[in-house]
Amino acid sequence: MEQKERKENKEERFSDLGRIEAIERLFEDTGYEPWKECRFTANQKGDMTVCASGMMLEGIDFDLTYFPLKHLGYKAVIRAVGELYASMAKPVTLSVTLGISAKLDFAQTKEIWNGVATAAKEHGISTLSLDLMPSQNGLCISVSASGVVANLTAKRRMPAKSMDLICVSDNLGAAFMGMQVLEREKRRFSATKGDSAQPDLKEYRHLVGAYLKPEINPSVVAQLEEAEIIPSFGYFVTRGLSDAVKRLVRDSGLGAKIYVDKIPFPGKTFDLGKEMNIDPVSAALNGGDDFRLLFTIPIGKHEKFRRDFQTFDVIGHLARPEVGAALVTPDGVEFPLKAQGWR
Repeated sequence: MEQKERKENKEERFSDLGRIEAIERLFEDTGYEPWKECRFTANQKGDMTVCASGMMLEGIDFDLTYFPLKHLGYKAVIRAVGELYASMAKPVTLSVTLGISAKLDFAQTKEIWNGVATAAKEHGISTLSLDLMPSQNGLCISVSASGVVANLTAKRRMPAKSMDLICVSDNLGAAFMGMQVLEREKRRFSATKGDSAQPDLKEYRHLVGAYLKPEINPSVVAQLEEAEIIPSFGYFVTRGLSDAVKRLVRDSGLGAKIYVDKIPFPGKTFDLGKEMNIDPVSAALNGGDDFRLLFTIPIGKHEKFRRDFQTFDVIGHLARPEVGAALVTPDGVEFPLKAQGWR
Protein backbone atom coordinates (compact mmCIF):
# COMPACT_ATOMS: atom_id res chain seq x y z
CA MET A 1 0.00 0.00 0.00
CA GLU A 2 2.81 2.38 0.91
CA GLN A 3 4.62 1.68 -2.38
CA LYS A 4 1.40 2.30 -4.34
CA GLU A 5 0.88 5.63 -2.64
CA ARG A 6 4.46 6.63 -3.34
CA LYS A 7 4.12 5.76 -7.02
CA GLU A 8 0.97 7.85 -7.31
CA ASN A 9 2.77 10.84 -5.82
CA LYS A 10 3.96 12.63 -8.97
CA GLU A 11 5.31 15.60 -7.03
CA GLU A 12 8.34 13.79 -5.59
CA ARG A 13 11.62 15.46 -6.46
CA PHE A 14 15.19 14.23 -6.40
CA SER A 15 16.00 16.92 -3.85
CA ASP A 16 13.50 15.27 -1.47
CA LEU A 17 14.70 11.73 -2.04
CA GLY A 18 18.46 12.03 -2.39
CA ARG A 19 20.56 10.06 -4.86
CA ILE A 20 20.74 6.82 -2.83
CA GLU A 21 17.04 6.47 -2.11
CA ALA A 22 16.15 7.50 -5.65
CA ILE A 23 18.28 4.66 -7.05
CA GLU A 24 16.77 2.15 -4.62
CA ARG A 25 13.26 3.28 -5.51
CA LEU A 26 13.95 2.99 -9.23
CA PHE A 27 14.95 -0.65 -8.70
CA GLU A 28 11.63 -1.50 -7.02
CA ASP A 29 9.50 -4.02 -8.96
CA THR A 30 12.24 -4.60 -11.55
CA GLY A 31 13.40 -7.97 -10.25
CA TYR A 32 16.94 -6.60 -9.89
CA GLU A 33 18.81 -5.54 -6.76
CA PRO A 34 20.66 -2.21 -6.40
CA TRP A 35 24.31 -1.96 -5.37
CA LYS A 36 25.29 -5.33 -6.84
CA GLU A 37 28.83 -5.27 -8.16
CA CYS A 38 29.17 -6.41 -11.78
CA ARG A 39 31.27 -9.59 -11.51
CA PHE A 40 31.44 -12.77 -13.58
CA THR A 41 33.85 -15.67 -14.08
CA ALA A 42 36.54 -14.69 -16.58
CA ASN A 43 38.33 -17.97 -17.28
CA GLN A 44 38.80 -21.58 -16.25
CA LYS A 45 41.11 -20.54 -13.40
CA GLY A 46 38.12 -19.00 -11.66
CA ASP A 47 39.40 -15.44 -12.01
CA MET A 48 36.63 -12.85 -11.87
CA THR A 49 35.99 -9.93 -14.20
CA VAL A 50 34.84 -6.68 -12.56
CA CYS A 51 33.32 -3.75 -14.46
CA ALA A 52 33.28 -0.06 -13.58
CA SER A 53 31.95 2.99 -15.37
CA GLY A 54 31.63 6.72 -14.91
CA MET A 55 30.70 9.95 -16.63
CA MET A 56 32.05 13.49 -16.44
CA LEU A 57 29.93 16.44 -17.59
CA GLU A 58 31.07 19.93 -18.44
CA GLY A 59 29.65 22.44 -15.99
CA ILE A 60 29.11 19.74 -13.35
CA ASP A 61 32.39 17.85 -13.04
CA PHE A 62 34.77 20.28 -14.70
CA ASP A 63 35.12 23.80 -16.07
CA LEU A 64 37.07 24.18 -19.31
CA THR A 65 38.00 27.73 -18.32
CA TYR A 66 40.85 26.36 -16.21
CA PHE A 67 40.92 22.57 -16.72
CA PRO A 68 43.77 21.44 -19.03
CA LEU A 69 42.32 19.08 -21.62
CA LYS A 70 45.06 16.46 -21.27
CA HIS A 71 44.55 16.38 -17.49
CA LEU A 72 40.82 15.99 -18.07
CA GLY A 73 41.28 12.88 -20.20
CA TYR A 74 43.72 11.48 -17.64
CA LYS A 75 41.32 12.11 -14.76
CA ALA A 76 38.44 10.41 -16.57
CA VAL A 77 40.48 7.19 -16.76
CA ILE A 78 41.46 7.37 -13.09
CA ARG A 79 37.78 7.67 -12.18
CA ALA A 80 37.15 4.26 -13.77
CA VAL A 81 40.30 2.32 -12.85
CA GLY A 82 40.08 3.54 -9.24
CA GLU A 83 36.83 1.61 -8.86
CA LEU A 84 38.60 -1.50 -10.15
CA TYR A 85 41.48 -1.15 -7.70
CA ALA A 86 38.96 -0.76 -4.85
CA SER A 87 37.64 -4.21 -5.86
CA MET A 88 41.20 -5.62 -5.99
CA ALA A 89 40.95 -5.93 -9.78
CA LYS A 90 43.76 -5.23 -12.23
CA PRO A 91 42.58 -3.11 -15.20
CA VAL A 92 42.41 -4.80 -18.61
CA THR A 93 40.06 -2.93 -20.96
CA LEU A 94 38.82 0.64 -21.27
CA SER A 95 36.08 2.01 -23.50
CA VAL A 96 35.66 5.78 -23.90
CA THR A 97 32.88 7.80 -25.51
CA LEU A 98 33.37 11.52 -26.01
CA GLY A 99 30.38 13.79 -26.54
CA ILE A 100 31.99 16.67 -28.44
CA SER A 101 30.42 20.13 -28.61
CA ALA A 102 30.93 22.52 -31.51
CA LYS A 103 33.37 24.68 -29.55
CA LEU A 104 36.02 21.91 -29.52
CA ASP A 105 38.12 21.28 -32.61
CA PHE A 106 40.11 18.16 -33.53
CA ALA A 107 43.36 19.39 -31.93
CA GLN A 108 41.60 19.97 -28.60
CA THR A 109 39.89 16.59 -28.79
CA LYS A 110 43.28 15.01 -29.44
CA GLU A 111 44.59 16.64 -26.24
CA ILE A 112 41.84 14.91 -24.27
CA TRP A 113 42.62 11.61 -25.97
CA ASN A 114 46.34 11.97 -25.26
CA GLY A 115 45.49 12.22 -21.57
CA VAL A 116 43.32 9.11 -21.83
CA ALA A 117 46.07 7.16 -23.59
CA THR A 118 48.72 8.27 -21.09
CA ALA A 119 46.65 7.07 -18.12
CA ALA A 120 45.73 3.84 -19.92
CA LYS A 121 49.40 3.00 -20.45
CA GLU A 122 50.32 3.84 -16.85
CA HIS A 123 47.65 1.48 -15.54
CA GLY A 124 48.33 -1.45 -17.83
CA ILE A 125 45.22 -1.23 -20.01
CA SER A 126 45.65 -3.75 -22.82
CA THR A 127 42.60 -2.85 -24.93
CA LEU A 128 41.43 0.72 -25.48
CA SER A 129 38.46 1.83 -27.60
CA LEU A 130 36.94 5.20 -28.51
CA ASP A 131 33.70 6.50 -29.94
CA LEU A 132 32.79 10.11 -30.76
CA MET A 133 29.32 11.62 -30.50
CA PRO A 134 27.99 15.16 -31.03
CA SER A 135 26.85 17.08 -27.96
CA GLN A 136 24.67 20.19 -27.77
CA ASN A 137 25.32 20.80 -24.08
CA GLY A 138 29.08 20.86 -23.71
CA LEU A 139 31.72 18.18 -23.41
CA CYS A 140 30.76 14.78 -21.99
CA ILE A 141 33.24 11.98 -21.19
CA SER A 142 31.88 8.49 -20.55
CA VAL A 143 34.25 5.71 -19.50
CA SER A 144 33.72 2.00 -18.93
CA ALA A 145 36.49 -0.28 -17.70
CA SER A 146 36.94 -3.93 -16.85
CA GLY A 147 39.53 -5.66 -14.72
CA VAL A 148 40.33 -9.09 -13.34
CA VAL A 149 40.38 -10.26 -9.73
CA ALA A 150 42.60 -13.32 -9.31
CA ASN A 151 40.81 -16.40 -7.98
CA LEU A 152 43.36 -16.76 -5.17
CA THR A 153 42.84 -13.14 -4.14
CA ALA A 154 39.07 -13.64 -3.99
CA LYS A 155 39.52 -16.77 -1.88
CA ARG A 156 41.78 -14.92 0.56
CA ARG A 157 39.17 -12.25 1.20
CA MET A 158 37.90 -12.68 4.77
CA PRO A 159 34.53 -11.50 6.11
CA ALA A 160 34.70 -8.09 7.77
CA LYS A 161 34.68 -8.03 11.58
CA SER A 162 34.23 -5.40 14.24
CA MET A 163 37.56 -3.64 14.99
CA ASP A 164 38.94 -4.21 11.47
CA LEU A 165 40.85 -1.11 10.39
CA ILE A 166 39.52 1.54 8.02
CA CYS A 167 42.35 3.01 5.93
CA VAL A 168 42.66 5.64 3.18
CA SER A 169 45.41 5.89 0.59
CA ASP A 170 46.25 9.59 0.99
CA ASN A 171 45.10 12.91 2.40
CA LEU A 172 41.49 14.07 2.05
CA GLY A 173 39.88 17.37 1.16
CA ALA A 174 42.71 18.48 -1.13
CA ALA A 175 40.73 18.25 -4.38
CA PHE A 176 37.80 20.28 -3.06
CA MET A 177 40.09 22.96 -1.66
CA GLY A 178 42.05 23.04 -4.93
CA MET A 179 38.84 23.52 -6.89
CA GLN A 180 37.88 26.41 -4.59
CA VAL A 181 41.23 28.08 -5.34
CA LEU A 182 40.63 27.72 -9.08
CA GLU A 183 37.10 29.09 -8.81
CA ARG A 184 38.36 32.07 -6.79
CA GLU A 185 41.05 32.84 -9.35
CA LYS A 186 38.49 32.47 -12.14
CA ARG A 187 36.31 35.12 -10.49
CA ARG A 188 39.29 37.44 -10.05
CA PHE A 189 40.33 36.92 -13.66
CA SER A 190 36.80 37.66 -14.90
CA ALA A 191 36.65 40.82 -12.80
CA THR A 192 39.74 42.27 -14.53
CA LYS A 193 37.93 42.16 -17.92
CA GLY A 194 41.21 41.35 -19.56
CA ASP A 195 43.75 38.57 -19.88
CA SER A 196 46.76 40.43 -18.53
CA ALA A 197 46.35 39.27 -14.92
CA GLN A 198 47.32 35.61 -14.65
CA PRO A 199 46.59 33.65 -11.46
CA ASP A 200 49.45 32.73 -9.14
CA LEU A 201 48.81 29.18 -7.93
CA LYS A 202 52.27 28.29 -6.63
CA GLU A 203 51.30 28.48 -2.96
CA TYR A 204 48.49 25.95 -3.42
CA ARG A 205 50.03 23.89 -6.22
CA HIS A 206 49.53 20.59 -4.40
CA LEU A 207 45.84 21.26 -3.74
CA VAL A 208 45.19 22.36 -7.31
CA GLY A 209 47.07 19.33 -8.63
CA ALA A 210 44.97 16.99 -6.49
CA TYR A 211 41.88 18.27 -8.28
CA LEU A 212 43.20 18.59 -11.83
CA LYS A 213 45.33 15.43 -12.05
CA PRO A 214 44.67 12.86 -9.31
CA GLU A 215 46.97 9.85 -9.34
CA ILE A 216 46.78 6.30 -8.01
CA ASN A 217 49.57 3.81 -7.51
CA PRO A 218 49.02 1.30 -10.36
CA SER A 219 50.82 -1.39 -8.34
CA VAL A 220 48.58 -1.17 -5.26
CA VAL A 221 46.70 -4.42 -5.96
CA ALA A 222 49.88 -6.39 -6.71
CA GLN A 223 51.53 -5.02 -3.56
CA LEU A 224 48.58 -6.01 -1.37
CA GLU A 225 48.52 -9.49 -2.92
CA GLU A 226 52.26 -9.92 -2.38
CA ALA A 227 51.90 -8.89 1.26
CA GLU A 228 48.92 -11.27 1.60
CA ILE A 229 46.79 -8.40 2.94
CA ILE A 230 43.41 -8.68 1.23
CA PRO A 231 40.86 -6.02 2.21
CA SER A 232 37.42 -7.28 3.17
CA PHE A 233 35.87 -4.18 1.56
CA GLY A 234 37.19 -1.48 -0.74
CA TYR A 235 35.77 1.80 -2.05
CA PHE A 236 36.93 4.57 -4.34
CA VAL A 237 36.38 7.89 -2.56
CA THR A 238 34.92 10.26 -5.15
CA ARG A 239 31.99 11.85 -3.31
CA GLY A 240 33.63 12.49 0.03
CA LEU A 241 34.66 10.29 2.93
CA SER A 242 31.17 10.27 4.48
CA ASP A 243 29.64 8.73 1.36
CA ALA A 244 32.26 5.94 1.26
CA VAL A 245 31.86 5.13 4.95
CA LYS A 246 28.07 5.01 4.69
CA ARG A 247 28.40 2.62 1.75
CA LEU A 248 30.73 0.48 3.86
CA VAL A 249 28.21 0.35 6.71
CA ARG A 250 25.40 -0.52 4.31
CA ASP A 251 27.34 -3.29 2.56
CA SER A 252 29.04 -4.85 5.60
CA GLY A 253 26.10 -4.76 8.00
CA LEU A 254 28.51 -3.38 10.63
CA GLY A 255 29.06 0.03 12.18
CA ALA A 256 32.08 2.26 11.58
CA LYS A 257 33.90 4.87 13.64
CA ILE A 258 36.00 7.55 11.96
CA TYR A 259 38.30 9.64 14.17
CA VAL A 260 38.61 13.31 13.25
CA ASP A 261 42.19 13.57 14.49
CA LYS A 262 43.23 10.60 12.32
CA ILE A 263 41.97 12.06 9.02
CA PRO A 264 45.02 13.09 6.93
CA PHE A 265 44.98 16.64 5.58
CA PRO A 266 47.42 18.13 3.06
CA GLY A 267 49.62 21.08 3.93
CA LYS A 268 48.14 24.59 3.59
CA THR A 269 44.61 23.19 4.02
CA PHE A 270 43.82 24.87 7.32
CA ASP A 271 45.44 28.16 6.28
CA LEU A 272 43.36 28.17 3.12
CA GLY A 273 40.28 27.13 5.09
CA LYS A 274 40.59 30.22 7.31
CA GLU A 275 41.23 32.41 4.29
CA MET A 276 38.15 31.16 2.41
CA ASN A 277 35.94 30.37 5.42
CA ILE A 278 35.81 26.65 4.59
CA ASP A 279 35.99 23.91 7.22
CA PRO A 280 38.68 21.40 6.07
CA VAL A 281 36.90 18.58 7.93
CA SER A 282 33.72 19.26 5.96
CA ALA A 283 35.80 19.36 2.77
CA ALA A 284 37.18 15.90 3.56
CA LEU A 285 33.83 14.44 4.53
CA ASN A 286 31.70 15.85 1.74
CA GLY A 287 33.97 17.67 -0.72
CA GLY A 288 34.33 14.90 -3.27
CA ASP A 289 36.80 14.33 -6.11
CA ASP A 290 39.60 13.17 -3.79
CA PHE A 291 40.04 9.93 -5.77
CA ARG A 292 41.41 7.98 -2.80
CA LEU A 293 41.15 4.28 -1.99
CA LEU A 294 39.43 3.24 1.23
CA PHE A 295 40.04 -0.31 2.48
CA THR A 296 39.06 -2.33 5.53
CA ILE A 297 42.05 -4.33 6.74
CA PRO A 298 41.91 -7.27 9.21
CA ILE A 299 43.06 -6.12 12.64
CA GLY A 300 45.53 -9.01 12.72
CA LYS A 301 47.40 -7.46 9.77
CA HIS A 302 47.78 -4.09 11.52
CA GLU A 303 51.53 -4.09 12.13
CA LYS A 304 52.43 -5.50 8.72
CA PHE A 305 50.10 -3.06 6.96
CA ARG A 306 51.49 -0.05 8.82
CA ARG A 307 55.04 -1.13 7.98
CA ASP A 308 54.54 -2.01 4.31
CA PHE A 309 51.93 0.60 3.28
CA GLN A 310 53.09 3.85 4.82
CA THR A 311 51.23 5.98 2.29
CA PHE A 312 47.96 4.76 3.82
CA ASP A 313 46.49 6.25 7.00
CA VAL A 314 44.38 4.35 9.52
CA ILE A 315 41.44 6.65 10.21
CA GLY A 316 39.04 4.40 12.12
CA HIS A 317 37.65 0.90 12.53
CA LEU A 318 34.55 -1.19 12.06
CA ALA A 319 32.25 -1.51 15.05
CA ARG A 320 28.99 -3.10 16.23
CA PRO A 321 26.05 -2.58 13.84
CA GLU A 322 24.15 -0.32 16.27
CA VAL A 323 26.97 2.25 16.07
CA GLY A 324 26.06 3.10 12.48
CA ALA A 325 28.41 5.50 10.68
CA ALA A 326 29.92 7.73 13.37
CA LEU A 327 32.44 10.58 13.46
CA VAL A 328 34.41 10.69 16.72
CA THR A 329 35.85 14.01 17.92
CA PRO A 330 39.19 14.22 19.79
CA ASP A 331 37.30 14.44 23.11
CA GLY A 332 35.36 11.25 22.37
CA VAL A 333 32.01 12.70 21.32
CA GLU A 334 30.32 10.74 18.51
CA PHE A 335 28.21 12.30 15.75
CA PRO A 336 26.34 10.44 12.99
CA LEU A 337 28.00 10.86 9.61
CA LYS A 338 25.89 12.56 6.98
CA ALA A 339 26.61 12.48 3.27
CA GLN A 340 25.33 14.30 0.22
CA GLY A 341 22.98 12.13 -1.80
CA TRP A 342 21.86 10.17 1.28
CA ARG A 343 18.57 10.99 2.90
